[in-house]
Amino acid sequence: MECLNQGIQFIKGVGPKTAEKLLKIGITTVRDMFYHFPREYDDRRKSKQISQLINGEKITVFGNLSGAPKLLRLRSKKTILSASIIDTTGRLDITFFNRPYLKEKLLAKSKVMVNGVVKKSRKGYEMINPTLELVDDVYDGINAINAIIPIYPSTFGLKQNQIIKIQKYLINSVLGSIKEYIPKEIREKNKLCNLAFALENIHFPKSSKEYRVAKYRLVFEEFFLLQLSLIKLKYNFSKNKIGTVIPSNDGQEKLRESLPFKLTKAQDVVLNEIIEDMENITPMNRLVQGDVGSGKTIVAVFAMLNCYFNNHQASMMAPTEILAEQHYETVSKFLEPFGVNVVLLTGSTKKSIRKKHIEGIANGSVDIVVGTHAIIQEGVEFYKLALVITDEQHRFGVRQRANFETKGKSPHVIVMTATPIPRTLALVLYGDLDISIIDELPPGRKPIITTQTAFDERERSYDFIKKQIELGRQAYVVCPLVEESEKIDAVSVVELADELLCTFKDYRVGLLHGKMKSKEKEETMREFKNHKIDLLVSTTVIEVGVDVSNATVMLIENAERFGLAQLHQLRGRVGRGSSESYCILVCQNKTAVAKERMSIMTETNDGFLIAEKDLEMRGTGEFFGVRQHGLPELKIANIFEHRKIMKKAEEQVKGLVREDEYLKLDKYPELCEKLNANSRKFLGC
Repeated sequence: MECLNQGIQFIKGVGPKTAEKLLKIGITTVRDMFYHFPREYDDRRKSKQISQLINGEKITVFGNLSGAPKLLRLRSKKTILSASIIDTTGRLDITFFNRPYLKEKLLAKSKVMVNGVVKKSRKGYEMINPTLELVDDVYDGINAINAIIPIYPSTFGLKQNQIIKIQKYLINSVLGSIKEYIPKEIREKNKLCNLAFALENIHFPKSSKEYRVAKYRLVFEEFFLLQLSLIKLKYNFSKNKIGTVIPSNDGQEKLRESLPFKLTKAQDVVLNEIIEDMENITPMNRLVQGDVGSGKTIVAVFAMLNCYFNNHQASMMAPTEILAEQHYETVSKFLEPFGVNVVLLTGSTKKSIRKKHIEGIANGSVDIVVGTHAIIQEGVEFYKLALVITDEQHRFGVRQRANFETKGKSPHVIVMTATPIPRTLALVLYGDLDISIIDELPPGRKPIITTQTAFDERERSYDFIKKQIELGRQAYVVCPLVEESEKIDAVSVVELADELLCTFKDYRVGLLHGKMKSKEKEETMREFKNHKIDLLVSTTVIEVGVDVSNATVMLIENAERFGLAQLHQLRGRVGRGSSESYCILVCQNKTAVAKERMSIMTETNDGFLIAEKDLEMRGTGEFFGVRQHGLPELKIANIFEHRKIMKKAEEQVKGLVREDEYLKLDKYPELCEKLNANSRKFLGC
């Protein structure tokens, strides 16, 4: 597979400048280029001349701009860009709302292709916000008029013609030397075409049938490799590793007796799974997922106490300092009465205290360490580490988790996440882990009352927030953007914070967003937690945040711009105390899809149901950014859309494991080579 590893800059027609642009979209090698799939296709076999257009049809039209486009800027900061296309048979008007940047792209007499829905107007025909591409006279060996033309994800300055030219060159010159790595019997059993055919016809299909055959192969391949790689990772985790046996002890009952509440049945089930794993000589590698407020942390506390009573250490890592501080307070509150020495280690820990903690961790006088990534930095050595816990794992990635695990001699591992993940997705994303689910909330937890309101009615919501603040409560207002954008019609957090400083002039208003320095963000959240701020105006940086039990209201601007799972995570920042809590969704978009999504949020507080709906409506790629998990993004497969193919790939993987438990794959050297490369990629090697 050496030709696939060749740097893209060395390919004919790709110079340093083009290679730099390709790097921006993640392309550095020939393999990356082949697997940079079209986002859509322009079927120019179905194009029409303007005089042949029919009202209401979606069609492609070729023509030339009759003159320079006109840009109108409205007082509301919205824009209207209008132009006309002509061919030998007539004229078509095109209008773009809020896309002023196209004015620089469209020059008089430019040859263009537009695709959209035709509307009959008083002047003739028009298209509103059509897909638009500049058409070069020649598409490097492709008939641009009577063909299916791929349209690729791109970046500024990288033209479609350039990408097509590179893909065409690679297919003509490199494709023949690519090795097939899926064994013939597996291909025949699953009716898969060979790799060369799939790559050629995913980029340049000659017909719809050839495209479907190619896509089926590549979707199967993606699921097949992902699941094989995860099983390989799981085997490598436990291979030749002898974990520390941590027997169950009376510490469990002592802790139960000291708690002011009873564990739920779901917590008991998960805790028993963890205790059983820790009694095993094979290191535990378990994902514990549960909705916001389901009580994952107390389950982790039981596991850490189990280590303490067996004279071993435990450690817990969180993605932010303030979240680490919260965990430290919780763990200390429950365990210090038993004589457990719990310390906090973060980037902000003073040098003298840090030195003392590191010495205690090394000599065993420190029993439990809670902190941030500072725990896995060089110089931190444990005396007898038996358990590592990572909170909100998707914020770390597989490689950081692997670094954490090296701090002990094959320690047991618990990965915790409050992000509700549909089981189908969890099995693919976390196939290297055993999965436990806490699917029950503690009794007495009140559901958050969720309502939606129109953008122009939000003043009433502000009045409601003021009443809550007068009662001594606190509130969040969340925006999708940091700063105002011409390209996106949405409220920005900086713009809104200025506005709310006037609206809430009698109250303390704070601002929080991702472009602030880490220390500033931590300090702002600390002030909010300590009730020095009444109203926090923020972006989604609070999505995984601290518990502020006094915060009872969240208003989310442009709620239609967020995924359902993300809205649910944001909503989980309120309702942490005993008071009634509220979430107000401000929605500008009134489409059927937006209404459906808002209805789901107002009707249920079930995070797993919401996650299933989110996956169904948006697909895997947008679900919550698969890259956050340290695993490669699914480039062509969709877990919801391609469930049947995923099931076939899963069955094939199980068959391989049955005949070759450790996946040595001596019979299939090409597949073995590919699998090893994938495993290295997962770990960032």
